[in-house]
Amino acid sequence: MENLLRPLIVIGGSVVLTLLIGWTTDLLLRKADQRHHETPLWGLLRRGRIPYQLVLCAAFLRASYDEAQLLEQHRTAIGRTLTLVLIGATAWLVIRIAAAIVETTYSRYARAHRDPARVRRVRTQVTLIMRVVSAIVGVVAAAAMLLTFPAMRAAGASLLASAGLLGIVAGIAAQSTLSNLFAGLQIAFGDMVRLGDVVVVEGEWGTVDEITLTFLTVRTWDERRITMPVSYFTSKPFENWSRGGAQMTGTVFLHVDHAAPLAAMRERLRDILRSCPAWDGRHYDLAVTDSTPSTMEVRALVTAKDPDDLWTVRVSVREQLIHWLTETHPYALPRVNTADAVLPPAHPHSHSHSPNGDGTAPRINRARVHEPPRTPGRG
Repeated sequence: MENLLRPLIVIGGSVVLTLLIGWTTDLLLRKADQRHHETPLWGLLRRGRIPYQLVLCAAFLRASYDEAQLLEQHRTAIGRTLTLVLIGATAWLVIRIAAAIVETTYSRYARAHRDPARVRRVRTQVTLIMRVVSAIVGVVAAAAMLLTFPAMRAAGASLLASAGLLGIVAGIAAQSTLSNLFAGLQIAFGDMVRLGDVVVVEGEWGTVDEITLTFLTVRTWDERRITMPVSYFTSKPFENWSRGGAQMTGTVFLHVDHAAPLAAMRERLRDILRSCPAWDGRHYDLAVTDSTPSTMEVRALVTAKDPDDLWTVRVSVREQLIHWLTETHPYALPRVNTADAVLPPAHPHSHSHSPNGDGTAPRINRARVHEPPRTPGRG
C-alpha cells in the first residue's frame, strides 16, 4: 500500500501545489491589471502562466522524485528528463517576461510621442533587441541541456582547449552570417531603415514589413514580398521615402498639342485636386517643361502626405485631365502632321506627265490630322 500511496502523494502533491501557486499568481496579476489598467505589463505577464506553471511542476517533481521511489531502475533517466524540461520551461518563461517588459516599454513610448518616424525607429530597435534576447536565452538553454550529459561535459572540456582554432574556423565559415548579424544591429541602432518605411530597392517600391538580424522583408504594392540580406542596406545606396518625413511631391507628365489651353488646364487641375481627398493641399502647379516639333510636354506638380496618397493623386490627375481634354478640347491632343513629299526630278511624272503641265512636281496642301477627329468649325 505504501508503494502505491507514496508516488501518488509525491506526484499529486506537486501537481496540486503547482496549480495552487499558479492560480494565486494569476489572481494577483489580474488584480494588478485592474488596478493599473493604463499599464499593460500585468496583462502581458499573464501570457506566461503556462511556462510558469511548467517550471513549478518540473521543479517540484525534480526535487521530490527521489521520495516517490517509482521506477528506481530508471531514476537517472527520469531525473535528467525533468531537468531538461525545467531548463526549457525556464528559458520559455524568461523570453515571455522579457517580451512583456519590452512591449510595455514600447507602448508607453508610443503613447508619449506623436512623431511616427521616432515611434517606428523605437519599434525596430525593440523588435531586434527581443530577437537578440531570445537567441541568447536559447543558446544558453541549449548549452545547459547539453551539459547535463556527462559525455557532453567531457567533450566541452576538450573543445575548450581548442577554442582558439575553432573560433578562427567558425569566423571564416560564418563570415557572411556574422556580417549580416552586425548589419542588423547597425540598422537597429543606426536608424537607417525602420519598420513601416517606404523604400525603393533594386527598382522595386514597397514598405518595410519585417526586420530581423539577418534579413529584411519589403512588401511591394502588389503584395509581393522581397527578402534581402540586411548587409545590402549597409553597403549599397537605396531610397528611403519616409526619411525625414512622409510628405512627398510628385509629377504627372502629359504630351499635348501646341494649341492646348494651358490656363484652362491649370484651372481644371485645381478643381481636380480640390475634389481629391488624397491631396494634402500644400501645393500644385502646371508648367510646360519641354517642346518638340509636334507636341509640348506639360508637367503637373502635386503633393500628398505620404507615398500611398501621392500615387492616388497622380493617377487621378492623369486620368481626369486626359478625359477632360478628350471631352472639351480634343484639338489639344497630340497630332500627326502629314503631307505628300515633293517628287524628285527623275520621276516619270515630273515633266511632261506632270498634272500641273509646267514640269513641276505635284503638291498637296498640308493637312493636320489628329485623333479624335476635328471638331466642327476648326479649319
